[in-house]
Amino acid sequence: MQYYYGNQMPLRVLDEAEFWKHQEAEHTVVIRALVGNLEQKYVEALKEWEKAFTKAHQQVVRFIETVNRSNGHVSQALYQDILQLISFCLQQSQEFINFCRAMMDESKPISTNPTAKVVLNHIIVESEYFKGVAQTILYQQ
Repeated sequence: MQYYYGNQMPLRVLDEAEFWKHQEAEHTVVIRALVGNLEQKYVEALKEWEKAFTKAHQQVVRFIETVNRSNGHVSQALYQDILQLISFCLQQSQEFINFCRAMMDESKPISTNPTAKVVLNHIIVESEYFKGVAQTILYQQ
């Protein structure tokens, strides 16, 4: 986390969301590349996850730009919109974690690929990390 923001919560939490939504989008590509024989339903689902993470990332970037242009005067309405976006990002990460766990339980190619299991567990840990950091920042407010 970039702590140079001091107590500027909106930028701190948006910075985290910007980084992790980009990471999660990349994780969908990594899974597809690592498990070449992955069932088509999971390949398609991962493509949809990639689109969803990219869209969330773009929304976060727009909010970062808005906050930067506000010269430190974040309105209550903007602040509430940021909290709503971050709540969405947290929920999205939780749903992706659930999806990854389901793939590990249900996909034959993953169950027989020890490297894929290690990578998926690492991806889950990283999404859990984002959730923890964002919740910490949000709950400090």
